[in-house]
Amino acid sequence: MIQTNQIFETLRMIDQEKLDVRTITMGISLFNCVCDDTRRLASRVYSRIARQAENLVKVGREIEREIGVPIVNKRISVTPVSLITGAVDDPLPVAHALDKAAKETGVDFIGGYSALVQKGMTAADRRLIESIPQALSETDLMCSSINVASTRAGIDMDAVRLCGQAIKDLAEKTRDQDGLGCAKLVVFANAVEDNPFMAGAFHGPGEGDCAVSVGVSGPGVVKRALESVRGASFDVVAETIKKTAFRITRVGQLVAMEASQRLGVPFGIVDLSLAPTPAVGDSVAHILEEMGLEKCGTHGSTAALALLNDAVKKGGVMASSHVGGLSGAFIPVSEDIGMIEAAACGALTLDKLEAMTCVCSVGLDMIAVPGDTSAATISAIIADEAAIGMINNKTTAVRIIPAPGKQVGDYVEFGGLLGRAPVIPVHPFASDDFIARGGRIPAPLHSLRN
Repeated sequence: MIQTNQIFETLRMIDQEKLDVRTITMGISLFNCVCDDTRRLASRVYSRIARQAENLVKVGREIEREIGVPIVNKRISVTPVSLITGAVDDPLPVAHALDKAAKETGVDFIGGYSALVQKGMTAADRRLIESIPQALSETDLMCSSINVASTRAGIDMDAVRLCGQAIKDLAEKTRDQDGLGCAKLVVFANAVEDNPFMAGAFHGPGEGDCAVSVGVSGPGVVKRALESVRGASFDVVAETIKKTAFRITRVGQLVAMEASQRLGVPFGIVDLSLAPTPAVGDSVAHILEEMGLEKCGTHGSTAALALLNDAVKKGGVMASSHVGGLSGAFIPVSEDIGMIEAAACGALTLDKLEAMTCVCSVGLDMIAVPGDTSAATISAIIADEAAIGMINNKTTAVRIIPAPGKQVGDYVEFGGLLGRAPVIPVHPFASDDFIARGGRIPAPLHSLRN
């Protein structure tokens, strides 16, 4: 039974500590849309999404109003598009159908213009990756992701090279928006099939026809809890975070079950990810600083983040039998006021961020670099991050913005949840010959687990 004090505690977390449900995401399979005619395929995709998700936004708003929990975004994820476009020559009509369906249903974003190429590329995969700059510059609500590596398969360096070039071209095509298109593209290693967060969400081929998942966030709640145990040992810190993560996840579980019942769609997962926003009081960096760091990025930051990520997961799995996605702590620079401040003063560098991705939920996220950064350097950054994911058997990702016309010290401005970010330096030495080799970096020995 829910106790009165639990109700008041939840209301306080919402009102004062910025607890929210960051997203309700409906995953939709598009395999039944497959055909060999481009126009008919696009029409089927649009109709399938528009019909299945017609009540998603309405139900999300009803739950938000009745329960009193803010639901920031309503989103859709779909089957990776390269898997349904093998029999057609051009995936772009499907991209426009996705964007049209997103607008028709009223959602904030739709994800799944994606390819899974960790071991090699089909012709459809290659066409999709090469079409990304045009697809994302011509659509408004569509997001894209490419999985270039896994612990079992290794790293497809040919795909890494193509992704680096796609990011460079996409930045140029959205030059008048500070390269905003790049904020809608994520390059993964070990991508999960049930991630409700954008830009990396897709409805994996191992999923059913449809599912509804919830992503919960609450950095402010965790920071406030840690303020009450200042000076205590790390044992106490870990236990405090676990208990707080439990309470946050229970809110997500309630919303997910309500959404599943009202939409008549199976409940997928609750993703407990401490996804920050640019708002004051909603920062993962400030949680790390509350543990005793003067500035996020200084020595000790990786250890603090490891503790946070682990404790969040442990608290979450006790609160729901269906915790999944990328549950843990995100460190997107432009979306976290503490990260923005740390990067601006030089405490947080690209190298330190890379080190911290060994223990966070995802990877190098929403990082702005100089506009003259080469495609090969971007590919090399992707390869480094993919290697971390492959060797450590974890999800890693890169969402990087080579800001056109901007140099170190300038800012990119995206607004909303995407925030703003200082342009930070990359290494000046070239990686061109490394990327030009192509082929595949083999999987590590510990991948042989059969």
